[in-house]
Amino acid sequence: MSAMSRENRLDTTPEIPHQGQDEEQSSQFALLKSRRFLPFFLTQFFGALNDNLFKNALLVILVSAGVASSGDAAGGQTNMLVNMAAGLFILPFFLFSALAGQLADKYEKSTIIRRIKLVEIFIMLAGFAALWYNQTWLMMLVLFAMGTQSAFFGPVKYSIIPQHLTTAELVGGNAQIEMGTFVAILIGTIAGSLMAGGAQPAVLVGCVVVVVAVTGWLCSRAVPVAEAKAPGLAIDFNPVREGRELFRLAREKHAVLLAILGISWFWLIGAGYLTQIPNFAVTVLHGEPGLIALLLSAFTVGIAAGSLLCERMSGHKIEIGLVPFGAMGISVFGIDLYFAANAFAMNDYSGSTAVGVLAFLALPGAVRILLDLALIGLFGGFYIVPLYAMVQMRTDEARRARIIAFNNILNAFFMVLSSVLGIVFLGLVEIGIPAFYLIIALMNIAVAVFIFQQVPEFTMRFLIWLFSHSMYRVSHRGLENIPDKGAALIASNHVSYVDALLIAGAVRRPIRFIMYKPIFEIPVLNFIFRTGGAIPICSPKEDEMVYNAALDAIAAGLEKGDLLCMFPEGKLTRDGDLDEFRSGVERIIKRTPVPVVPMALQGLWGGFFSHSGLGVFKTPFHRFWSRIGIVAAEPVAADNVSAPALRDQILALRGDTYK
Repeated sequence: MSAMSRENRLDTTPEIPHQGQDEEQSSQFALLKSRRFLPFFLTQFFGALNDNLFKNALLVILVSAGVASSGDAAGGQTNMLVNMAAGLFILPFFLFSALAGQLADKYEKSTIIRRIKLVEIFIMLAGFAALWYNQTWLMMLVLFAMGTQSAFFGPVKYSIIPQHLTTAELVGGNAQIEMGTFVAILIGTIAGSLMAGGAQPAVLVGCVVVVVAVTGWLCSRAVPVAEAKAPGLAIDFNPVREGRELFRLAREKHAVLLAILGISWFWLIGAGYLTQIPNFAVTVLHGEPGLIALLLSAFTVGIAAGSLLCERMSGHKIEIGLVPFGAMGISVFGIDLYFAANAFAMNDYSGSTAVGVLAFLALPGAVRILLDLALIGLFGGFYIVPLYAMVQMRTDEARRARIIAFNNILNAFFMVLSSVLGIVFLGLVEIGIPAFYLIIALMNIAVAVFIFQQVPEFTMRFLIWLFSHSMYRVSHRGLENIPDKGAALIASNHVSYVDALLIAGAVRRPIRFIMYKPIFEIPVLNFIFRTGGAIPICSPKEDEMVYNAALDAIAAGLEKGDLLCMFPEGKLTRDGDLDEFRSGVERIIKRTPVPVVPMALQGLWGGFFSHSGLGVFKTPFHRFWSRIGIVAAEPVAADNVSAPALRDQILALRGDTYK
């Protein structure tokens, strides 16, 4: 597997742009024109399409055969085969994900992808034969092989993205992948069901899955090289022992482990809704098969739309503040779906025939149900995309594929758990599908509270995102001058009490702020500042111990490689102009030499949080949604830093747009 195929040697080096490019100048859809992304996107799209097309076609064929047979024994055998099919597709994720993660870290990834897609062709040919000769045992074997192929593809799928995309493109890339995956699920589910219900389904389904497999393999030949990140890794073939090792690796970073838990919980929610939608449409809404397709489409398109909106809502950066926002939306509209479904049932529709799509939409409460499903999906997109990007960025590249393999194992477990919950609540307790959806929504609140309590950074980033996207229209210029990695100090003018929140919401990297102690202690803001690792400081005359402790914390942070931000004026401006810069910035840089990035805030003077007009918190808040600017210049080398020169540079950056 370490040998590189011939086509991989021919002009396949990824043309990754500079990390500091101005990400606001390009759309995430531009990735679909890039050799770095398009072949991989198409490869994974056709793979997900084939999985769902064959699986759903097979289920319809098995159920149809059971219906055509007579007797309880035939029906029982059909139920057994349907459950066996679902289990055989999931089982390989438990057996082979650990091995797949090791292979993806040890060997070059594009070669692995090509070989997986080549194997898919033979699997689909076997599937064609199974359908043609109506051999149930071979159908089950093919499903197991498909699950195995997916288990090996998963770690490569998410670990290759950070190797081909820049940090600025990571959210957009993950959004496109999630959108493509769920669209493929939708198309495969509907197309597989329709083809299996037609004349000569074996020929039609068999030909289509083989063609799709060949198409996916052809696309994979253009995937650029993604070098091995752990070529010296020793492979462990014991799935139990390696599974424990993967868990150990994942929990080394608590935030990453909780993000993985959040991703797996999303798959439980998604499986719960997707699995029950057909019965929900038929038994609760009294619909015909066309209504099943409509509800599935609403949910899936919602996820796709939410995924694509993530990049714009996050400002082209990994914004985990969207995760609590997504969790809230999932629960709010999940709860509303329960009430909407009950209200619909109270209409006591008792027509003699099943309701068609147009007839359903004309009924009272129908649109509300459709919107609830779409919005659950939409907020699901907000929830899942930042979590995947977070795992990719905060995991060491030499073990990234193995961490994702652990995520896949956990995903499979939670999807099985979703089925168990369905059996318990719908089969044993018999509470009804609307009540089952309500339980999922309420459980989601509990899981979200647990995760956000364990990792307060999620809540902190949500508050920052909410503030910076609801009260102001923030434009950025020059933020590419802030280093993506390594220690640096941002020096900015100080206009309002929310300067730190706005800067934190605009800059891609986490920032530790050096701030005046009384501001640090403001209620609510204190939670944000404390969670973000802010360093409170005051003059030595006020409290020498606090002052010295702050200098030590600043030096330790810079030596560790953190990005810090300070306001060299030492206080808020009282007249809108820049005060003299204190010598503290020179003292910091002298002790720990790092580059200093000059930054200017524009448009905040005259607002509710500044000292203009009647005073801070007294001036009427009449500038809601006003436009402000954040501008950064090129870093100043440590040996050229002086307080007066920094002041002049920031004054020039601010210009005349500060009011």
